Amino acid sequence: MQKFQDWFTQQWVIIRGRKINYEEHAWLIGPFGAVGGIGGGFIDQLAEKEGLTVRRNGESGGLISSIGDLNLSEPELLRLSKSVIDFYENTARYSFSLSVRWSPFFRAFGILTSKLFSNRIDQLNIPTRNLKDSESLSSEIITLVDPESNEIRYTIWFRTVESSGQVVYSGVYGTCTLPSGQTCIKAVFPLPNGNATVLMIPEVGANGELILESAGRGFGEAGFYFLLRDSRGDLWSQFVRSFRDRLTVREESGNLVAEQTLTLFKLRVVTFKYRISPRPT
Repeated sequence: MQKFQDWFTQQWVIIRGRKINYEEHAWLIGPFGAVGGIGGGFIDQLAEKEGLTVRRNGESGGLISSIGDLNLSEPELLRLSKSVIDFYENTARYSFSLSVRWSPFFRAFGILTSKLFSNRIDQLNIPTRNLKDSESLSSEIITLVDPESNEIRYTIWFRTVESSGQVVYSGVYGTCTLPSGQTCIKAVFPLPNGNATVLMIPEVGANGELILESAGRGFGEAGFYFLLRDSRGDLWSQFVRSFRDRLTVREESGNLVAEQTLTLFKLRVVTFKYRISPRPT
């Protein structure tokens, strides 16, 4: 049995969304979570379900295997910071700290969401207080590998608050190609009987920074999606046009800084600032 609030949001996806299928919407499909908590548990569950081997604690490993997977233009690729490229290809070699700044208007909504969903399912557990001083995050790249071909099937970025061990994000990362042919970075966050998926279009700024944005206007474009598998095994998806995510990764004073802003109806909800530095060798 699942909690009422999970069931209620799933009905919203069915009523407001659309039915999809694996063949036509492969670009959108990603792993689903089981009823109950997510956290790190879904990693072992997914590996067991698909007969994959879990590889943890690797000293190397990136969110993407190569920056070429983003299909940037040649001028953009030449302009892109080499440090940003190394971060995406070797994420496991970096450490992180996080500061948070909420809009006063939306902070109460963040607290409510945390109490109803995030704390319980151990997923998307965003700090609900403003953090002026950076909080250290533990970061691990975990891969699920086909034991026969040795091919990486899933790359999981698992992040927790270092001081408390609280799971912040447990997401599956990679790339996908939209129906338009545009390449996106794809982040899938498993939820009970479904997932939240963010598709972000990459571009390179004038100073070599990487800009990722989910600002599509409709289904099939970059943006935020809820996916659900119902009790009959049918798949449903809801595109949330009003919710947008913009992430910029740039060099600053010899290190990397990532600034991420979430907006709802074009109003700022919360801004995260990550300080990223190479781990000691």
